[in-house]
Amino acid sequence: MSLPHHPTLIRPPDIGTEAFVHLVEQAIDRIPEELRGYLDNVIITVQPRPCPQLLAEMGLPADEQLFGVYLGVPLIERSIEEPPLYPDAIHIFQEPLENFCVTREQLLAEIELTVVHEIAHFFGFTDEQLETMGYG
Repeated sequence: MSLPHHPTLIRPPDIGTEAFVHLVEQAIDRIPEELRGYLDNVIITVQPRPCPQLLAEMGLPADEQLFGVYLGVPLIERSIEEPPLYPDAIHIFQEPLENFCVTREQLLAEIELTVVHEIAHFFGFTDEQLETMGYG
């Protein structure tokens, strides 16, 4: 069932930065402890939106609604002899997620999906593998 399009009825759930960060923290807390232990040196941040430079570096159009990104060297590609120079980072982008979602419940589900998706990249999963598993 879909609701008729009416701009005063359907709006993105703008919940504010503090509440959004809390939802991201809840999503991280639902990751099993044995996996979360690997995230000790991963910086996870909430950003308003991806910067144009990041989108350009990724080969994406400037209007791309990117929900999150993992920046770093996946665990499966690491070398003991040459450790990464910088800490890994996951950025979750608030505005694209809020603009995509219609309800708070949908927003929570998309945040959880995005967090799991980006953490999976840290473990070495590709977009194709994640798509096959339903985390695309």
